[in-house]
Amino acid sequence: MFSFLVNNNNKGKRNNGQDPFSSEEVQTKSATLRGISSNMWWDKVRAGLSQRFNFEGIVSAVTVVARDRRLAVPHIAVPDIRWVDWGELKRRGVQGVVFDKDNTLTCPYSLAVWTPLVESLEQCRSVFGGNVVIFSNSAGLDQYDVGGVKKPAGTAEDIEKYFGCPSSVLVMVGDRHFTDIVYGNRNGFLTILTEPFSLAQEPFIVRQVRKLEKSLVNNWYQKGCRPTNHSLLSEAKKCVKDPAL
Repeated sequence: MFSFLVNNNNKGKRNNGQDPFSSEEVQTKSATLRGISSNMWWDKVRAGLSQRFNFEGIVSAVTVVARDRRLAVPHIAVPDIRWVDWGELKRRGVQGVVFDKDNTLTCPYSLAVWTPLVESLEQCRSVFGGNVVIFSNSAGLDQYDVGGVKKPAGTAEDIEKYFGCPSSVLVMVGDRHFTDIVYGNRNGFLTILTEPFSLAQEPFIVRQVRKLEKSLVNNWYQKGCRPTNHSLLSEAKKCVKDPAL
């Protein structure tokens, strides 16, 4: 369930350096996204309900806690995407990047990339070209993608078909342990966890669940729980940088 294609240069389309979430860009892609509603108020209400009632996520969380806590532990954790060296990731074997949207690239339910992250996202796009997509629960509602499923449910089959490579050479970047990271680890991605940068617009219950997730995973990590094995992990650890340097 892809909510937006950040760049499509290798599929015969170019966005000429525009903000991937500018109003003009969204309008031109509205047909392929099955008609994003112009009633933004109602969209936000539905988005909020979607965030509150991710039944797949609830079932998955119970399973993770009971059976395999490693799935919720990211391979790499950074403050935000500015800490990722995209060029180095590609040199070390990564072929594409899958982003979560809310609190990874944008404020919740916003279409505009958070200003401090624009440069890093552009660097990512320049490195990977069309092999950059967004896979978002909040944007992927039924009115946008009929029959779509939410992370962490679903397989990587459609993503692998789009990229033309196995998920083992793709990166999943997101801010939630029990959705983004569990989905990525379960399907063989290299997973990168970022910190959220805007909690004020999130529903109260989402903020509380987020705190619980972080507390649980930190506790498991302190007790020796480590992420799932990944062939690129040792190389990927060398791809974290300090953006201030």
